[in-house]
Amino acid sequence: MDQFRFHTKRLRVSGLRPTKQRVEICKVLFDRKETFHFTIEKLKKITDKESKKKISVATLYNTVHALKQKGYLKSISLKGNKNFFDTNTAHHHHFYDEDVSQLIDIEDKNVSINYLPKTPSGKKIKSVEVLVKIEDSN
Repeated sequence: MDQFRFHTKRLRVSGLRPTKQRVEICKVLFDRKETFHFTIEKLKKITDKESKKKISVATLYNTVHALKQKGYLKSISLKGNKNFFDTNTAHHHHFYDEDVSQLIDIEDKNVSINYLPKTPSGKKIKSVEVLVKIEDSN
């Protein structure tokens, strides 16, 4: 299946009409070899630079959140109101570089968790994902 059809299907499954702008958003998000970590603000800058079509912040926001709801994107909340999105939806760990406000994947094999506390009554652990905050060493 060519990429256009793949993006169109992904949008329809997410409950969105596959407009040219939304297909452009999917290209930016998913036509990559590497995992893509982004904020809505970063995505806006990239689409403004790479797309011939003007894409509003509202369209970006609605498209990203619909894709997240269907499991195509993962949301990572930092610093209270800063939301990153990740195209790698599998459980995995991250470095967060506070100097440049960037997420970097950590391979599972590089993280070892030997003990987890007992969960509150009536609760179970859904997943464990480690976030390691880093900064320049000087």
